[in-house]
Amino acid sequence: MTPRTVQTAPADGRATVVCGIGACLPPQVRSNADVAHDGALATSDAWIRSRTGIAHRRWAAAGTATGDLATAAGRAALESAAGARADMLLLATTTPDRRCPATAPEVARRLGLGTIAAFDLAAVCSGFVYAMTVATGLVRSGLCDRPLVIGAETYSTIVDPQDRDTAVVFGDGAGAVLLRAGDRGEPGEVIAWDLGADGSGSDLISITAGGSSTPATETTPPRDHRYLRMRGREVYAHAVRRMTESSRTALRRADWEPSVLGAFIGHQANQRILDTVGDRLGVAPRHRYGNIRDVGNTAAASVPLALADTAARDLVRPGTPTLLTAFGGGLTWGSIALTWPAARPRANSPRQDRQQRKEDPWTLSTTT
Repeated sequence: MTPRTVQTAPADGRATVVCGIGACLPPQVRSNADVAHDGALATSDAWIRSRTGIAHRRWAAAGTATGDLATAAGRAALESAAGARADMLLLATTTPDRRCPATAPEVARRLGLGTIAAFDLAAVCSGFVYAMTVATGLVRSGLCDRPLVIGAETYSTIVDPQDRDTAVVFGDGAGAVLLRAGDRGEPGEVIAWDLGADGSGSDLISITAGGSSTPATETTPPRDHRYLRMRGREVYAHAVRRMTESSRTALRRADWEPSVLGAFIGHQANQRILDTVGDRLGVAPRHRYGNIRDVGNTAAASVPLALADTAARDLVRPGTPTLLTAFGGGLTWGSIALTWPAARPRANSPRQDRQQRKEDPWTLSTTT
């Protein structure tokens, strides 16, 4: 079946196109054995691999913040688009540099973007899909022309090293895409999307303390309230159901059958979840892409990092029908149907000097 579109650009033909892709992974690699040893966990490399598909993850060094990773990934995305300048910045993160203010304005400053609109968006592991959908709507409405969308996390700062449910799963990193106003039919066009949320499951993935309902006090809160907690079995069932349903909705809105997909990237949370969702959708294994084995679950950074990794290996032809899907705390979920972009990804490494954050320009070493 030849894919058609039914809910693409508005009547004036203004579409949203991915024109730049960037990534940043901190250099420190943590193996399963490292994580198990440091947290004194009753687990093993074989146990972690068999249940999650994860072998390694990246952790930010002491002094490296989410904003550092976000800046590096954002700069890489701009470089990927031949140095194009963004006119809005959306940062999806659960681990902002500070509770107040948002991290996005500082990232925009460090990128030399001036006084453009910049804001954080919190939807946990669905954050990037949420932010990319919001940015798409802003382009189509004419409110901006080139939004930069970044997913960045330092989950190593909120995970309890003694909690086997989370310590073995999460890692740090950042991924970014630059969008632009374009024409229908271009490679990288965002075709359709679906977003959803269900607050009745808000306690399945959460950090209890620190918000207005349980404010931080002079007395340190109990350990169970300071760190991220996740009820894994319940999350698994919700993730499979919601990503499958959301993917089908996005495909229906694009008027695509699953058989036309040449690329499928799901949130890199658990290989079993990814396999089950792919099977239920009927996506051939050869069209499923990801990097969970090497980077673990990077939350809001997961989807753009997998996108960048796949593009860097030149595994998908530009224009190929593609589906992105994610699920996260909240509960939140979302999916995007697009055609594979023609952009060549770039990758940057974070500078670990805190003082460098106060200097302009903020220079980075670049690799391809």
